[in-house]
Amino acid sequence: MANTKYVFVTGGVSSSLGKGIIAASLAKLLQARGYRVTIQKLDPYINVDPGTLNPYEHGECYVTDDGAETDLDLGHYERFLNTPTSQANNVTTGRIYQSVIQKERRGEFLGKTVQVVPHITNEIKERIQILGKSGAYDIVITEIGGTVGDIESLPYIEAVRQLKWELGDNNALVIHLTLIPYLSAAGELKTKPTQHSVKTLMESGIKADILVCRTEHKLSDDLRKKLALFCNVRQEAVIESIDASTIYDVPNLMLQEGLDKVVLKQLLLQDDDEPNLEKWNKFLQRHKNPKCQVTIGLIGKYVELQDSYKSILEAFIHAGAENEVKVNVVSIHSEYITNDTIENEIAHLDGVLVAPGFGERGTEGKIKAVQFARENKLPFFGICLGMQMAVIEYSRNVLGLKEATSVEVNKDTPHPVIDIMEEQKSITDMGGTMRLGAWDCELVENSKVFEAYGKSMIAERHRHRYEYNNKYKEQLENAGLRTTGVNPKTGLVEIVEIPDHPWFVGVQYHPEYKSTVANPHPLFIAFIRAAVEYSKKDKSAKVSQGQ
Repeated sequence: MANTKYVFVTGGVSSSLGKGIIAASLAKLLQARGYRVTIQKLDPYINVDPGTLNPYEHGECYVTDDGAETDLDLGHYERFLNTPTSQANNVTTGRIYQSVIQKERRGEFLGKTVQVVPHITNEIKERIQILGKSGAYDIVITEIGGTVGDIESLPYIEAVRQLKWELGDNNALVIHLTLIPYLSAAGELKTKPTQHSVKTLMESGIKADILVCRTEHKLSDDLRKKLALFCNVRQEAVIESIDASTIYDVPNLMLQEGLDKVVLKQLLLQDDDEPNLEKWNKFLQRHKNPKCQVTIGLIGKYVELQDSYKSILEAFIHAGAENEVKVNVVSIHSEYITNDTIENEIAHLDGVLVAPGFGERGTEGKIKAVQFARENKLPFFGICLGMQMAVIEYSRNVLGLKEATSVEVNKDTPHPVIDIMEEQKSITDMGGTMRLGAWDCELVENSKVFEAYGKSMIAERHRHRYEYNNKYKEQLENAGLRTTGVNPKTGLVEIVEIPDHPWFVGVQYHPEYKSTVANPHPLFIAFIRAAVEYSKKDKSAKVSQGQ
């Protein structure tokens, strides 16, 4: 196919309607028909990337193989499509303005007055088309963050208007995701908010080609006709998106509604082959028909907002389906774990995952959770900061280095078992000291991780500033905390294990980022399998006997 086609997904009425899930579901259907598809997210905030945002502000920060800190929607894209994304898949207003200002400083605009139109909009259009011009994709789906009418989104909407005109008929279309609220007092669904949202979009010069209507109730034919008439779309292009029990149902729901067929018809692309969703539906069947269940404690300090650990929660779903197990995740705030509360919080669990994070807050609670899991043979999985807490706990309670900690917590500690690398100590930019993106790791044979991965060389994504201090490696290994994964170039420790524990693994990287529906992450699969084995033990004997 010579020319890449473009699909733009906008939102109206309300945020959090699920533009990312609709975009990912459409992409899945098109991919299942044999088209080469990718998705990108345009974020209207002025941060250059979400790397410095508090997880309470924006949910988790998702990291790609090339080290880009991106919006969590890219995680949905990868989980659905099973294809990696990159820096080009996420663009922010901050990055757009940064690039334009740098060009102005270099004199690239020949003395012209730099304005939103055409300079900012041209930069946006250029970023939108990077993936399309690569020749790697037949269709590029671009999700625009926020809702129409937001002042922050106006340059993006204008760029889409221009691009639709420049690309010509049947080369680009706009899907507008909107809310059809149900008024219980009146006992009916109301279309007026959608009509106003479409009108706002038209005031910016864009006509919606397809309406995707988020709703809690089925849309009647009469309501669809009304929406088609007043929103200037064909009735077949009014798509119902009803609440689903899981986001993984949405591709099938969109298939039933014919969203992919409407898109292909408007882009003048063939729709002869039905989507092949055999593997996807096998996953759904296992997910919805578990043979048993386990309860996992997710111990972190951002647990009030589920999106803070989105990739971890989804990785549990993937691994649960692979094991035909329902994984019940209990969120536990690490700040509230004390010697008095820990048994009540953790003793009933079948496994503990100590989550990533930054800063001192909540670290002592995480260390107590690690100690409980280690001493009571409870399956333990530590990710990034969770792995570092495991090293600190072992140093304190097994090696006897009572003041051992990370320099992130106490820069004057006499035992910095977690430290910052020498070459990073002089860097002051927050992002500059981070180890980001995919790094190689060589696994030790005859280890839990080697058994899980089934190979000796892996590459996993990182997002952290502090490292295992190799000065303490020999002491820790002699005391029983085995190093089973090392970066072959830097010698940095990536993985630690306790061999005489049923399943105690800490990893410096973020395995959750690479877990997808098609390829659940091997460490999550192994961790859940260990939790199932633990759950079969006599509940009353587990903690009291340290089994």
